[in-house]
Amino acid sequence: MSTVVIQPTGISPADVLAVARGTAKVVLDPATVEAMATSRSIVDGIEAAGRPVYGVSTGFGALANTFVAPERRAELQHALIRSHAAGVGAPMPREVVRAMMLLRVRSLALGRSGVRPVVAEALVDLLNHEVTPWVPEHGSLGASGDLAPLAHCALVLLGEGWVLGPAGDRIPAGDALRRVGLEPLELAAKEGLALINGTDGMLGMLLLAIHDARHLFAMADVTAALAIEAMLGSERPFLPELHAIRPHPGQAASAANIHKLLQNSAVMDSHRDDLAHAVQDAYSMRCAPQVAGAARDTLDYVEVVAGRELLSVVDNPVVLPDGRVESTGNFHGAPLGFAADYLAIAASEVGAIAERRVDRLLDVTRNRELPAFLSPDAGVNSGLMIAQYTAAGIVAENRRLAAPASVDSLPTSGMQEDHVSMGWAATKKLRTVLDNLTSVLAVELLAAVRGLQLRAPLTPSPAGRAALAALGEVAGEPGPDVFLAPLMEAAREVVRGPGLRAAIEREVGPLG
Repeated sequence: MSTVVIQPTGISPADVLAVARGTAKVVLDPATVEAMATSRSIVDGIEAAGRPVYGVSTGFGALANTFVAPERRAELQHALIRSHAAGVGAPMPREVVRAMMLLRVRSLALGRSGVRPVVAEALVDLLNHEVTPWVPEHGSLGASGDLAPLAHCALVLLGEGWVLGPAGDRIPAGDALRRVGLEPLELAAKEGLALINGTDGMLGMLLLAIHDARHLFAMADVTAALAIEAMLGSERPFLPELHAIRPHPGQAASAANIHKLLQNSAVMDSHRDDLAHAVQDAYSMRCAPQVAGAARDTLDYVEVVAGRELLSVVDNPVVLPDGRVESTGNFHGAPLGFAADYLAIAASEVGAIAERRVDRLLDVTRNRELPAFLSPDAGVNSGLMIAQYTAAGIVAENRRLAAPASVDSLPTSGMQEDHVSMGWAATKKLRTVLDNLTSVLAVELLAAVRGLQLRAPLTPSPAGRAALAALGEVAGEPGPDVFLAPLMEAAREVVRGPGLRAAIEREVGPLG
C-alpha cells in the first residue's frame, strides 16, 4: 500500500492511478491545509462585509442575480448539492469515481476555492474508507464542469444519496458513513459550489484512458508484428532509415518495435531471400507504423493537455491571494473534450487497421498458403470466420463512437450556460473505444497465434513464441472447431494485462 500526499502544487497522473485503481491512501500535506485556511479567511471576510459575490451571496446559473440572505447561505449550499445530484443511468465504475474525488481534493488543495480544510478532509475520508458514491452515467455537459456527477459525490458527504455497494448495488449513504464511523458534513458559504464546479470527472477518465491507450498502442505493435510474421510479410518497410526520412516520432517508435519483434524468426528466414515473395505487402501490413505511430503522437498531445489540467485551478468563482473573488470560465471542458475526441479517432483507426490484417490472415487467397479461416479442415469447420465478424462489428461501433461529442453543444440554465463542452460524454466514450480496441487486438492476437501454429515446423520469433505460450493452454492446437468465446476472452486478458509484453521484453529488450 502506498500513500499519495496532496501538496498545494498538485498531484501526478501516477497518483491518480494509485488511488483510482489501487489501494493507496490519501494524506493532506500541512501546507495544503494552510493554503485552504488562508483562502477561506478571504471568503469569511467577504461574508462579514456583505459584498455580493456569485455563489457566496447569490444563487447559481441563471439565478446569479438573486440575492441570498446571510442566514440562508448554508441552506443554499445544501440545496445546490441536492438539486444538482440529478443524474440517471447505470453507475460509473469505481475507478472513475475515485479518480474524480481525488482530483476534486487536488483542486481544492490549490487554495483558490475558499473552502475550509474540513471539506477536503471529508473527501479524503471517503477515499481512505473505501466509500464510493453512486454516480449515474448521465448528467454532465462538461460545463460548468461535471456538475451532476460531482454533486452525487458531494451528496454523500452530507449523509444523503447513494453509495456503490460491494456487489454493484446501491446503499444509502448515511448507512455507509455510519458503518465506517464518519459523520455527515455541514457546508458553509461557497463550499457546495466548490465541490461541484470542476472538470474532475472528465480529467479522471482522460488520465485513465491515457494510461490504457499507452499500453494498447504498444500491444498493437505486438499483434501487428505477429500477424505480419504469420502472413510471411516483409520486415523491410520497418527499417529505421525509412522512417528517419519522415520524422514523426510515433511512427519511428512503432516501426522500431515491429522490426525488433520480427527478428530471430525461422518463419521470417524462410522467405527473406525468396524472389517470388511479394514486392510490396498490403497497406494494413506495410503502413502499420504510420497509423499506430500517428495514434502515438496524438496520445502525446492528449497527455500534454491532461498535464496542464492537472496544474489548473478549476472552480468558479476563484479566490485570489490578493483578496479578490473573480468569476471565471475555467470549468469549461473544451480542452479535455477536444483531446478525448481526438484520441478516440486515433484509437478507432488502430483497431480498424488491425481488423484488416485479421481479414487478410483468414482469406485463403491472400494469406500466403495458410488454410481458409485458419482451419485445417475448412468446410465442415469455420475456424476463426466469425471472430472476424466480431472484430468488424466492433470496428463499426468504434467508427460511430469516433464522431466527436465536443461539437454537440446544447444551451442550458436559461441560456446562462449557452455553450457547453460535452467533455464528459467525450471522455466516457473514449473509454468504450479503448475497451473495444482491446477486443479487436485480442482477435488479431488469436488469429496470429493460429497462423504461426500452422507454420510449424518453422519456429516463430521470440515474440511469437511468447504469444503461443500465453495463449497455448486455452487455444490448444489448430483442429476441429471449438467454443470460441472463451478463447477470445482469454486473448482479451492477455492483451489487457502486462504479462505478454513483459515476456517479450525479456527476450528482445524494451519496446518503445
